[in-house]
Formats: sequence, C-alpha cells, structure tokens
Amino acid sequence: MAEKPITVALAGNPNVGKSTLFNALTGLRQHTGNWPGKTVEVATGEAVRGEQVYKIVDLPGTYALSGGSEEERIAAEYIRNRQSDWVVAVCDGTALERSLILALQLKTLTRNLVLCVTLMDEAERMGLSVNEKKLSEMLGVPVISIAAAEKSKIEKLLEIVSKPPSARQPDWQCADFIALAEEIAGQCVTRTAQKSQVWRLKADRILVSPTWGVGILLLLVMVLVWLTIAGANVPSRLLERLLDRGYEGLAWLMAPLPDWLRGILLDGAYATSARVLSVMLPPMAIFFPLFSLLEDVGYLPRMAFLLDGGMRRCGGCGKQALTMCMGLGCNAVGVTGCRIIQSPRERMLAILTNAMIPCNGRFPTLILLSGLAFGKWAPLAVGLCVVTGVMGAMLTSGVLSKTVLKHKCSHFLMEIPPLRRPRIGTILVRSLLDRTLRIAARALYVAAPAGMLLWLFARLELLQTFAQLLDPIGLVLGMNGAILLGFLLSLPANELLIPVILMTLTGAESLQGVSMEDAMLHLNFWTTETLLCTMLFTVFHWPCATTILTVHKETGETKKTAAAVLLPTAVGVCICLLLHFLLGYLGG
Repeated sequence: MAEKPITVALAGNPNVGKSTLFNALTGLRQHTGNWPGKTVEVATGEAVRGEQVYKIVDLPGTYALSGGSEEERIAAEYIRNRQSDWVVAVCDGTALERSLILALQLKTLTRNLVLCVTLMDEAERMGLSVNEKKLSEMLGVPVISIAAAEKSKIEKLLEIVSKPPSARQPDWQCADFIALAEEIAGQCVTRTAQKSQVWRLKADRILVSPTWGVGILLLLVMVLVWLTIAGANVPSRLLERLLDRGYEGLAWLMAPLPDWLRGILLDGAYATSARVLSVMLPPMAIFFPLFSLLEDVGYLPRMAFLLDGGMRRCGGCGKQALTMCMGLGCNAVGVTGCRIIQSPRERMLAILTNAMIPCNGRFPTLILLSGLAFGKWAPLAVGLCVVTGVMGAMLTSGVLSKTVLKHKCSHFLMEIPPLRRPRIGTILVRSLLDRTLRIAARALYVAAPAGMLLWLFARLELLQTFAQLLDPIGLVLGMNGAILLGFLLSLPANELLIPVILMTLTGAESLQGVSMEDAMLHLNFWTTETLLCTMLFTVFHWPCATTILTVHKETGETKKTAAAVLLPTAVGVCICLLLHFLLGYLGG
C-alpha cells in the first residue's frame, strides 16, 4: 500500500537558491502556474522515493510575512492554514543574518520547520562557515546545509521530512526578529578574511559607480542585443528549412483532403505558426539564457540600484528598468516581471509602457528596414530604435505619474546579493523551459487561428481591398494602407509584419510563398519617409496578442488592458504624424 503523500513547502527570500533546491528535489516532475485567483506564480512538483511521494510547493520568494505584498500574503496564509506537513526555511549561507529574519517569522507560524542553509560553496569562498549544531540548538529545529544541491544532502533533507516533527519545536513569539537574527548569526557564523571577498567589494564599487557603472550597463545591453541578433540568424534559417520540410511532408499527407481544408490547415495554421517559430524561437533561446546569466551572477539588482535615480525622476523605480530589459526579449515576459514592483501604481506604469520596448519579434523588421534606410549604419540605427523606445517609455511614465497615475514614489527596497558564479543548469532550466518555451506556446496559441483567418482573407482577395480602404490613414502617418494592414494582421505576433505586407503586395495566398527576394524587390521602392515612419511605428504601436493576454492576466481588468493597447499606439500615431508633416514641410 502506497504511503500517504508528504507535502513540503519551500519558503525563503528571493535569490537564496530556493529554485535550485526545488529543481534538485523534483527533477522534471514539476508544474509552474499562477496561484488560484492570483497573479503570483507558484511552482509545484513531486519527489518519489520508493513508495513515498513528496509534494513540493515552492512558495513565492519574500522578505517578510507581514502582508505588505501579494507574495507575503500568499506565503503567510499558506503556512498559517497548515496546508503542508513541513516548511523548509531556505536560507542563504552567504548572508545568514538576513535570511534568518524570515526564518524566525516562519517559526512563529509553524511547529514543523526545517532550516536549509544553501549556497555553502559560495559561503566557503567568502570565508564563511556555519555551525549547524549550534544553529539547530538555538532555533530548536533540524538544520541542514547544502552546497550546489548535493545529492546526499537532498536525500538527508527528505529523510528529515519523512519523520513526524519533534515535540521540541515550540511556538515562538518574538518582538524583534532583526535583533534576534543578528544575535544567532553572530554566534553561529565564523568569518575568515578572503582575497576573493576583497575583489567582490571592488567589483561592486565599479558596477554601481555613477561613472563606470552606466558605461558598463550600456555595453552589456549592447552586447546582449548584438549577440541575440547575430546569433539567431543561422538557427533561424535552419529552423525555417526544417519547418519547410515539415510543410512538404504534411502537404503529401493532406493531399486527399479538399482544397479548402488543406489550405486553411496547411497554408493557414501551419505556415503562419512555422514562420512565427522560425523567427521567434532562436532569438528567445539566446536572449533569455544570457539575461538569466546576468540575473544569476547578481548583476540585475545592481543595475536596478544604478538606474533607480533616473527612473524615480520619471515616476517609476529601479525595478522598472529590469522589466524593460526583460521586454527586450519579450514584452509578455516584461509584463510578468512587473510583479517585482510592490507599489501598485508604479507596477501599472511599468505594465502600460513595457510594449514601447522593442522585443525580439520586432528586431527582424527593424534590421531589414534599417539596412534599406541607412546601409552600413544599420546596427547603429537599430540601437537608436531601442534607445528611442526606452526614452519614450520613461517620458510616458513621467507624464502618467503626474496625471492619471499621480502618486508618491515608493521607497526603493531590493536585495543586493553577492556576486556569484553562474549555475548553468539552473539558467538553462529557468530560461528555456520557464520562459522561452512557455512564451512560444502562448504565441502559437494565437498564431494558428490567426493564420487560418489570414489565409481566408488572401483566398478571397480581401487583403488588397482592406489595404485600399486603409490607404488614406496610412498615407497621413507616412506609410500606406498595405503597411497599416500588416500591423493590424500581425497582432498575433510581430514577426508576421513584413511577410503579411508582402502577401498584400504580391497577392500570395500563404506565408509559405513569401521569400526574402520578394521582400527586397518590393521594399527597395519605399521612400525614406515610409521607411522611417514604419520603423518608428514598429517601436510604438499596440502590443502583440500574447502580451495583451498577459496584461489582462496580470491586471484582471479590461480597461487597464485597453489602456496598455491604446497608449503606445497613441504615442506612435503622434510621432508618425509629426514626422510626416515635418518632412512634408521641409520637402515643400
């Protein structure tokens, strides 16, 4: 007879190795999703040892249980309601005093507590050692220390939670958690001088320096974008060829089907989804691991600290800069990342303006048009487009913070963890499984039905008709009806913009028939005004369907979602109108 499942909740501050411990416990037997009725994410999984099943719940990372944020309320409510058999307080061995503040709060809510001190390999390199026995005696709970998710220690942790909790775990009441954490850490942690610690302090001074820090930040962002763009070219072409072969195979299998059914499934749903995947997946598979690398070594909190002053002058906070960087990879991920901003109004500012940051899906369009407009200076033009998007987001945040979202700036509170060696396994799992594949799945969710609709429009020769109807509006914006229709029909994914425009211009019935040769042949006839206005509108227009769905999921309100759609569009329309009339005035 199978043993009753044992539920174990992992609780701890952000960046203490909680995710690494969770992955080591559950392997691939895990699921990530939102808390029921909430926008806070929770990961759950299973560890199986013989007939014993352990249900592992990774609670949201938090610094306290006072209820100041959604994460704190959820974690406190879960523990207070005794929904788990054991609670594992995950503490950072490199900063035990800080982690103990939360662990002591957990002890007031549960008698079934285990203290797991992680990152002990990093602690040793910093000259820190933790006396497990003394720490256990002072807290009255089992204590285990782990370095890099050691397998033997993982098994020992499961062995501890397999047994009923000791009666020696009394309920605690404490008036000053900070003072008690300082006292316990002072008696249980031994520190010896290490050269590596000196170098870490010097590196920190440089990274957060107003002089050197900004230059390093700009260089890192430029390298990140360049590696994403340059590195995605070859895998994108290979994936496109592979999916083209899939098209040929499916065409052979679907030969007996009626023409209309084969067309809507193959030339509509499959061809559109294949185009989105081939353009979208490789850049994300490069960007997100690189971004996660910066996150894992501890650079992102330093970047937020560095940019907090500038963002605060625009009504935001340093954490908004992190969400902007996430938006470079995917605006949907950037919107989800806004959860780290505690102030509701500052969080809404970040959500409403994130679509102004050019994502990976818009880079192919910007690169192609920049090459036509600026030749060898195209990389610089793409960089300026990114800067323009960032400046637009900051200025818009400033206007909103002084009008409809007027508020007092919140206090900036963010943990600055020590610089660490990257954990490659964790980076790959977090970036590829949790971000890249999830966003790709969301994109396909809207791309397939949109492809069917696109094929139907092309088959009925409606694309040219719609383009003609939109031509007066497009011309006023410095573009034309075909371009404006391309923006509208690329709502499912920004990667579809140029192919849809070419379908309209060439009369092709499927994205499968649109080639780069067609693109260059038609786009070479565009004027400088058309190229510039299309590039600017690529930066400032409504977000893709995946991002819109994410905004609605995060805000839970249709009005706020509509605002996130209309705001960047209004900015883009105003800029294109001004540029059109300015160039017309200068030309006239």
